[in-house]
Amino acid sequence: MAFLLGIIVSFCVYVSIGIFLFRKVKSSEEYYVSGRSGNTLMITGTLVASFLSTVSFMGEAGFSYEGYPILLLILVIFNASGYIFGVFLFGRYLRRSKSLTVPEFFGNRFHSKKVRLAAAITTILGISAYLVAVTQGAAVLLAEVSGVSYPMALVIMWVVYSSFTILSGAKGVMVNDTVMFFLFSIATYLSFPYIIKSAGGFPDAVTKAANLAERPDLLSWHGITGPAATMGTPWEALAWAVIMGLVWGIVIAVSPWQSSRYLMARNEHVAIRAGVWATISILTVYLFLHISISTITTIKADIAPTENIVPTWLGVIIVSGIMAAALSSCSSFLQIIGSSITRDIMEQSRKKEYTDHHLLRASRISMVVISLIILLIGLFQPPAVMWIGYFAATLFAASWGPIAISSVFSKKVTKEGAFWSIVFGFFGVILGESLSMFGISLPVYFNPVIIGLILSIGALIIGSKYGTITIEEREFQANILQTPIEIDEQKEMAITRRYPAYLMISGVMIIMVTLVFYYWPINMN
Repeated sequence: MAFLLGIIVSFCVYVSIGIFLFRKVKSSEEYYVSGRSGNTLMITGTLVASFLSTVSFMGEAGFSYEGYPILLLILVIFNASGYIFGVFLFGRYLRRSKSLTVPEFFGNRFHSKKVRLAAAITTILGISAYLVAVTQGAAVLLAEVSGVSYPMALVIMWVVYSSFTILSGAKGVMVNDTVMFFLFSIATYLSFPYIIKSAGGFPDAVTKAANLAERPDLLSWHGITGPAATMGTPWEALAWAVIMGLVWGIVIAVSPWQSSRYLMARNEHVAIRAGVWATISILTVYLFLHISISTITTIKADIAPTENIVPTWLGVIIVSGIMAAALSSCSSFLQIIGSSITRDIMEQSRKKEYTDHHLLRASRISMVVISLIILLIGLFQPPAVMWIGYFAATLFAASWGPIAISSVFSKKVTKEGAFWSIVFGFFGVILGESLSMFGISLPVYFNPVIIGLILSIGALIIGSKYGTITIEEREFQANILQTPIEIDEQKEMAITRRYPAYLMISGVMIIMVTLVFYYWPINMN
């Protein structure tokens, strides 16, 4: 009962925030990018919250519990770096463009409605698949905790995240994301000592996990071995972690639900600082989360979802935190889908532009429609939280990765190259994933996303040999490469220059924590 009450209270808070901010949304800029008013804390919160979801706290957590916690920690080393590379190589230039959506940026950069439409369609299809996975994961958890049926839990989830997102748009999403960011971060950090204590205390809990008979090699760099192993040979498992880590790094750097968060930043310095804090946050959350999960296996090797090994009050925070992670991603995804449908497809198909009033109304209507479609898909599609999420995310690594970076720095890319790069990258991943339906098994180093990336880069190079680059394209690129001078630039720069030191200090601290809670207990004997 306590778990259900905690979830209900948190749901009421999120919906109340949406209702309160509804009255403050007066323009499309406020609805799409929160009036570009986000401070460092809020941009950090929405970056992390829109990334972490049930894919992380349920799908990946389950994968870690099954025997692969260290593989996921290896993976996160690579993917967290996507925030640093992303903000410096794409995010800050995206913000300089003053676009309201990422497809709008691509359309303006290449002075092409066709490129903008291709980016918008891939956004809608890819994020819709991810939204289904995250919604289903949250509904599964809610059904387990509350005792209601899965369909009813799915409807409840839909009502909550749809209501505050449709009402307040990006402004409500950003505020709620920040609240949710604190909730699931606190849940992760507070649960760590309790789980370690329940598993036998430190360092025995880690030592037992490393020598667990039911999961041999649980804490090795390659994960479990023996009949239960599902990741192939140790080197294949490591190759998978490195490849997926690099792919997710690209996803974090350029995907619409991550890069669009920089559009909400108050200035470029805020975007850069948020990228640094997001890197630190992701690394620490994953480290504490997966060390905790690896020791849970020593308590019970087949633990049920509803069993609790922490105090009830902390269990309430943990469950509410996981629900918050799901809701934050759902709301971000829905907001981006609705924005692309209205701003990048509907508005572009009209001969005259929407007024702000009509744009806001059309955006809300499109979100209602798409959320209903997602609900229906969730009801009939069996849940596969982690793998659907991975598939949907990698679509953007292939279809957007090459064009995002080249759109900023290359002076030779044409609109033809950009369009076909998006198309070939998107369908390349789908083609690779479809091969398994015909009994064709690909080696780990030829993951479907690798196929998509190769096709995307090839299409970019070959396609750019055709067509001409217009004056508008050159002017747009020159403008985004021009560093803006902010108000109080010297003061802002002095603060931003401290951030490399913060990153290095946090890196040293994370290494020390890893040595103390992982390396030392395993090698003490």
